[in-house]
Amino acid sequence: MHTPPVDSPPRPPAYRGAARAAGILALCSALLIALVAAEWHPLFTLDGDIADTAHRWAVDDPDVTQTSRILTDWVWDPWTMRILCAVVVVWLVWRHAAWWTAGWLAVTAALGTVLQQGLKAVVGRPRPVWPDPVDSAHYAAFPSGHALTATVVLGLLLWLLHHHGADRILWRTAVTVAVISVVGVGLTRVWLGVHWPSDVIGGWLLGALVVALAVSVHQRRHP
Repeated sequence: MHTPPVDSPPRPPAYRGAARAAGILALCSALLIALVAAEWHPLFTLDGDIADTAHRWAVDDPDVTQTSRILTDWVWDPWTMRILCAVVVVWLVWRHAAWWTAGWLAVTAALGTVLQQGLKAVVGRPRPVWPDPVDSAHYAAFPSGHALTATVVLGLLLWLLHHHGADRILWRTAVTVAVISVVGVGLTRVWLGVHWPSDVIGGWLLGALVVALAVSVHQRRHP
């Protein structure tokens, strides 16, 4: 029987950590989808209470509401995120000829969009309706496309920075911007009364799941 040398012990592939994270996120996402699809009363009651409170605050504070509109419609809009992703794809090809990674990034972002649109159609959850709305949105509510898209795009870009050894200042700045953006876009969607809180949580969970799966694929291809 062959015994591996002591100075080179076997190590588990790096992708296993991402695969385990994907498994946990998949279970959490599936549970939340099931609860929303079944219209679980405790969840819907909590959603309603939080949404009612946020809407009252939004009506009473038009300045914060206007700022939230600008942030959610321009800075953190899904199309803004997709344009950012496209710029990075072009940069990867132009500066580094990293065709595989560029394609991986573009395909993953596209799959995130397909996932959220498909789930909206299947779950078909109505959006909140208010007698005095401060904003409007169309199509189904679950999951939040803004939250999912921001999580996918910024999560992938953060991982690429980490994977390629970004310096400490750049890394900390990127993490700060990403966290503020992902959390902020979710909060603005609830504040503006166009999503229930569980829609946003669903977007975050599913977005993180897409990132974990994509990282697992990338690490298997380029360990």
